[in-house]
Amino acid sequence: MKGLTLTRKEQVRLQVLNGMLEGQISADEAAEVLGVSERHVWRILAEYRKEGAAALAHGNRGRRANNAIPEEIRTQVVALARARYAGANHTHLTKLLAEREEIVLARSTVRRILVGAGMASPRRRRPPRHRVRRQRMSQEGMLVQVDGSIHAWLEERGPRYTLLLAIDDATSTVPYALFRQEEDTHGYFLLMQELIQRCGVPLALYSDRHAVFKYVPGSHQSSAPTQFGRAMAELGVEQIFARSPEAKGRVERANGTFQDRLVTELRLAGARTISEANQVLWAFLSRFNRRFGVPPAQSINAYIPPDPNQDLAGILCFKHRRKVARDNTSSTTGIPSNFFPRLNGPLTLERTWWSRSDWTAS
Repeated sequence: MKGLTLTRKEQVRLQVLNGMLEGQISADEAAEVLGVSERHVWRILAEYRKEGAAALAHGNRGRRANNAIPEEIRTQVVALARARYAGANHTHLTKLLAEREEIVLARSTVRRILVGAGMASPRRRRPPRHRVRRQRMSQEGMLVQVDGSIHAWLEERGPRYTLLLAIDDATSTVPYALFRQEEDTHGYFLLMQELIQRCGVPLALYSDRHAVFKYVPGSHQSSAPTQFGRAMAELGVEQIFARSPEAKGRVERANGTFQDRLVTELRLAGARTISEANQVLWAFLSRFNRRFGVPPAQSINAYIPPDPNQDLAGILCFKHRRKVARDNTSSTTGIPSNFFPRLNGPLTLERTWWSRSDWTAS
């Protein structure tokens, strides 16, 4: 047959059928080799005698399948992936197409279209490695992981910001997150205040050894708790410090997911400032939690409800110990120059322990 190309499977069928015609192979042997019933073997042999090798080719060869994706849809998907949704991975792109373009396709279909157009997923997946992962905490609120991720979140539309993120170890949900100019103590105070108001006080906090959380041994810094550590002690939150990025892998992987998906969401929203970025972020959190959250092993909530009589703002603040001199003044050595507005005249103390409200101009 001129122009006919048989697949490897069809070539095997041709060889077996020729063996039957020559009397070298019985029908039951042919059925076992081909993986079909003996009755079907006789049916194939009858078609082969009638039409020759063409009878072995699939009947739909060269025809377009009835459920094939229209060519205009394929072209539209490729164009959107290259322009508007550039940088989105295949899974994220599938959801964006369904939510924003009303193009409902399976992820495997989107991947097949893009790979066929020479567009691999922008997010490279590392080969799986054998490792023993720490089991999740059994109850929500038993352990919250926190971390900061500096990244070009706004791409070329703005400067690099830091995403402060809190993730529950039991459920992988993010109770709260916010963008800051840098990873600082004030930002983590804001993060914890919103987390406590929304969920309650967690039993423990898992973080790296950033200077916000723990003074570095051997440095010029004091061995006393940091401002953040002092606040956690007042709240009764146990601090646990990781010794490697892999140890706090849950929040590290969440940072990677945010860098992969949130950048695209910020670009689609046209965010250019940190306030606009935070608005997009807070709307994104609910969708993130629905997509990546898992139910805890136990339904008991370990978050401790905040004490209504407790001054949360009076805990999540900066406090320094100073001695009042005989002239009723105190030194401001060691206090950041941008801690409070510029005041005319000396500063006096009303109490030994103070927060911002304790200082008055004399």
